[in-house]
Amino acid sequence: METSRIIDLFLFTIPSLITGVIAYYFFKAHTNNEDGRRRYLLKKDMQVNAMPLRLQAYERMALFLERITPSKLLVRTIPTSSNKEDYESLLIQAIEQEFEHNLSQQIYISDKCWSVISTAKNATIQLIRKANLLEKTDTADKLREVLLTEMMERMSPSDTALSFIKEEVSDLW
Repeated sequence: METSRIIDLFLFTIPSLITGVIAYYFFKAHTNNEDGRRRYLLKKDMQVNAMPLRLQAYERMALFLERITPSKLLVRTIPTSSNKEDYESLLIQAIEQEFEHNLSQQIYISDKCWSVISTAKNATIQLIRKANLLEKTDTADKLREVLLTEMMERMSPSDTALSFIKEEVSDLW
């Protein structure tokens, strides 16, 4: 009789345990699913609010790159004297000022994009310095001429970085 009671106890206990385990895993999966849904909705709301800021940062960096393109920089920055070193300093100062004005935009764009933009800025400065070191460059006007000729022959660093920005923005959609 006692064995019969133990068997009866097992017959009632085993289905209860199985039901309990199934219920536990069901509720655990449901809870995880709800947490994932909440995270998704929160991320979606954050993207809706952050997207305009990110696009504005990309716009400002595109404007920065356009402004430091040597051909546009030379038109906007007129030499104050015929001294080529003074003009070189003036051009580099204009680039650095533009860059410092847009430093805060790095928060909203990717690290790789920021690196490409910084590289374009530095390459443009190097281009100006190299042009100034040429023997045929003896005045500020000659420096302008050499830089403009150089830009006709090859793509400026700003154009390369601008292409990268356009590609990165297209990936946002």
